[in-house]
Amino acid sequence: MAESTPEEPPPAPVPLLELRDGLPPLTDTPPALVESCRALAAADGPVAIDAERASGYRYSPRAYLIQLRREGAGTFLIDPIAFDSVAPLQDALAGSEWILHAATQDLPCLTELGLVPAKLFDTELAGRLLGYPRVGLATLAEVLLGQRMKKEHSAADWSTRPLPQPWLEYAALDVEVLIELREVLARELHEAGKDEWARQEFEALRGFTPVVRSEPWRRTSGLHRVRGRRLLGAVRELWQTRDELARARDVSPGRIIGDNAIVAAALADPRSRSDLLETKGFHGRGAQRYADRWVEALTRAREMREEDLPVRAPRTDGPPTPRAWAERDPVAAERLALARDGMNRQSEELRVPAENLLSPDTVRRVMWEPAGTDVEAIRTQLRGLGARDWQVELTAPMLLDAVLTAPSRVASAQAQPPD
Repeated sequence: MAESTPEEPPPAPVPLLELRDGLPPLTDTPPALVESCRALAAADGPVAIDAERASGYRYSPRAYLIQLRREGAGTFLIDPIAFDSVAPLQDALAGSEWILHAATQDLPCLTELGLVPAKLFDTELAGRLLGYPRVGLATLAEVLLGQRMKKEHSAADWSTRPLPQPWLEYAALDVEVLIELREVLARELHEAGKDEWARQEFEALRGFTPVVRSEPWRRTSGLHRVRGRRLLGAVRELWQTRDELARARDVSPGRIIGDNAIVAAALADPRSRSDLLETKGFHGRGAQRYADRWVEALTRAREMREEDLPVRAPRTDGPPTPRAWAERDPVAAERLALARDGMNRQSEELRVPAENLLSPDTVRRVMWEPAGTDVEAIRTQLRGLGARDWQVELTAPMLLDAVLTAPSRVASAQAQPPD
């Protein structure tokens, strides 16, 4: 009889993160805002900041709650909806470093309130540069700090008033760990020789603004099913009508009708209200309520002049889609393949995601139309496209190698006799 081996003991449970100072009161009156700002300004060190929006519920990306924590001052929960201006908060934070997680999500709504960082540290981006496979705040807090976070209210409607106490506790916990997490990540960045990379990335983030798409309707889910310019015009008219209604009501567009309903209506092309409402797949809270508006949109598309209809391929100032490169420019296609291989190798060696080494769009633009055949030309081109110095120094030689190698690789392949 085989000797049994003792079972390994279960891993020790990870303690649940709790508020060290208890739940602070909600700052929602002018006197309370003055007092909160006075306390924040009197303390030293970086400020942990987070914001809660009502994504999925509201059209506006505005902040419905701002959470802040500073050592020596504690945690503050500020309701920006209660004030005409939170300018005193910007004064209180003047010159301080902000700590955010996934800064690109919160910076736009904070900027809208007049809150702009003088310096920042992004814990998510730091985790990416250090090669952590998962960089969510809860994951990093558990891996690096040994604390488990609550996440049950992440998709809540933060425009709700009054805000329930469990939601406020959840929100306060998001800034509870940021200062300590920053210290750990900053130390690891220094030890890995990546602290200068991070500094450049954080500095670039300070000027972040969301990309404004020229034809946002083209992101309609299921658009690939729509064939023909007339039907594309129907999708565009329905999308724009939904967007106008959503903006006027300040509700998420998907809460009026979903993308699948837009595509279903465009493909069916019903001529009347009754036909529209009988269309399979056309449903949503606003399907019947705004039925006349949807019929009008479809009628506009049906009667639109041919030259005013959208084309299948979106207008862009960049290179064509990569799948078309092999036919249009085989050498460019080979350059891109070589560059992608090189990016993947560097990504593995440096333990940095390829998209953080250099944005895929930048790689495509350089490989489609290289600025020259020497490394300085490639460096200049990369800087012109917004690459940071650390990215330029790491990737320019590899990209140049792709530029120089591709022509001979293509010529050799073309010279091979067919099988």
